[in-house]
Order: sequence, then C-alpha cells, then structure tokens
Amino acid sequence: MSNKKLTVGLVFGGNSSEHEVSIKSAKTIYNAFSHSYNCDRFVVNPIYIDKYGFWEDSAYSKSILLEEKESIKTIESNKDSNHNLTNFAKESNKVDIWFPALHGPNGEDGVIQGLFKLTGKPFVGSGTLGSSLGMDKIAMKSIFNSLNLPQSPYIYLHKENLLNELFMNSVFDKIEKIINYPCFVKPANLGSSIGITKAYSKQELITGIEIAVKYDERIIIEKNIEGRELECGVLGKSKMKSSVIGEVKFQTDWYTYESKYDENLSSTIIPANLNIEIVNKIQKLAIEACKAINAYGLARVDFFYQESTQQIYINEVNTLPGFTKTSMYPMLWEASGLKLEKLVASLIETAKE
Repeated sequence: MSNKKLTVGLVFGGNSSEHEVSIKSAKTIYNAFSHSYNCDRFVVNPIYIDKYGFWEDSAYSKSILLEEKESIKTIESNKDSNHNLTNFAKESNKVDIWFPALHGPNGEDGVIQGLFKLTGKPFVGSGTLGSSLGMDKIAMKSIFNSLNLPQSPYIYLHKENLLNELFMNSVFDKIEKIINYPCFVKPANLGSSIGITKAYSKQELITGIEIAVKYDERIIIEKNIEGRELECGVLGKSKMKSSVIGEVKFQTDWYTYESKYDENLSSTIIPANLNIEIVNKIQKLAIEACKAINAYGLARVDFFYQESTQQIYINEVNTLPGFTKTSMYPMLWEASGLKLEKLVASLIETAKE
C-alpha cells in the first residue's frame, strides 16, 4: 500500500462578487490541511483565480493565502486572456483531488465542476447537476415544490418582463394577494446575500428588482417568513448525515452580507435551543432537500422555523458553504464532534467514493 501523500488542488478566488469571501474560506481550509492531523497525508497545491478569470500558478497562489501579495491587481499587459487556463493545465497534472473553495457564479454553479470532471480527477462537493440546481434558486424551488417540500410562497420573473407593463401589473397583484409586504427580492444565481433587498412597499419592490437585475437576468420574489433562522450541515455521499442545528441571530433587519461577515452584527447559537422532535424533522428535511437536487459531499441547508405554528420552511441549499472564521458549516460539524482538520479529511474521503 502506497504512503504517497495526496495532492489537494485548492481552487479559490474567481470571477465572482464573492471573490473575497472565497479567499477567506481558502485560508481556513489551507490551515486545516496544515494541521498535524493532516500533514502526513495531504499536500495542498493552491490555485488562485483572479477577478478577471486568470488562473495563477501555485507559487503566486500560495502567496495570496499567506497574505504576501495583494489579491486585487490589474491584468498585466503580457497576460493573454486567451490562455488564461494555461496554469490550470500545468497544475492539473500535479493534483490528485480538487477542493473548490469558490462561491457564486463560475464556482458553485456546476461550471467548474464540469471542468474538474473533464480532468478525470475526483473533487469535493456536488457534481454539475447538483451544483447548478443548488445555485439557481428558481430551479431549486421548483423541484422542492414538485416534491411537496415545505417552503415559503414565491414568484419569479425575467429581466425582459420588466418592459411588459401588463405582465408587471399582474406580478404586483400576485404579490399583494399571495406574498404581501415585506418580501425579499433576490437574483436567482448568487450567494452571501449579495443583490438581495427586503421590500416593504411597491416602490421598494421596484427598487429591489432594479438592484437584482444588475446581478442576474432572472429574479425571485419570496414571502417574508417571520421566524427563527436555522441551519443544518450535511456531509457524505452514499450515506449522508446531518449535523446539529445552529441558529443565526443578527442585529440588522435581516441576514445581510454585512451581518454575515461581521462578528459585531451577528452571532450563532450552536446547538439551537429546540425540542428533539423539531431537531429530527430539520435533520431529515436537510437530507431530503439535498437528495431532491442531487447535492452531496457537503452542503448547508437553511431553514425558517415558526414556533407559534411549529412550521418548518426550507430556505435554500448551499452546495459550497463558506469556511470563513464566522461560517456556520464548520462550526456545526465541530459541535457535532468533527473538528475542522478532521472535517476537511472527511470531505476528501467522500470525494474519493
């Protein structure tokens, strides 16, 4: 039996509005692989994708993680954008398993998963289908709806619909009858609460739609659920398991980008104070939601819970949850008895299945 260390290709950054969050996640993952528990089994080959989509070599990429160089830089004049995958091709030969630490479009929407699959090397997380469905809120909610999984009422529209006054009037009517105010306006394909607004009136809704279409041509409008915000981690492929349940508390009106990554604006309670029946229901629903969209490996499933009615609503599945210092996913598993260094090793084992 070979004692050769596995080379993990840690890919981070990317041409996405969640670029900086990705770097923070990658730093945490890199440090976890550097732990004594892992250093005899794995060697990490970091690969940074800059904001323009250029793949840097491992030396430069490592300097980003060690904060020796700035992540934001302009394209050098001798950089040929037509060959921006040159370093990927070089580094791919060194990699045994890919570990994407990417968030947002081009990172967790199935695009890069397809590229990894073409290399013939295993990778951490869901495949192209589960990734794309998990990223697209409209597709995901449509599947949940077809399987009668509990979720809040919603409607969706396309950017071109904004030019159709008759259609938009029907949208506003539906919102007043089915969804009501306040409601959430979201781009169909983004994470970290980027491009999302909470609208308390028709005028705020119109403004929210104008903001959302800057990020995506497809928009989803959801009913606001007054309740506790709960999250559950899922780990595994052939056999999935759920973590303990965590609760998010925040100082802002809702769970904004700022409150997600500012420890002064939000806090977490792990495990959440819930009765065992509700815990079991949420853990079961988390796995059902992942299986519904063919997500596996790792995922964080977000819920709303109304105590007065004991109603549980699935909010969304995140197929590549954050690994920053304030990210819920690694904290949920640590509270479940799986420390970060063991968690990343478990993700590698799952990828090898």
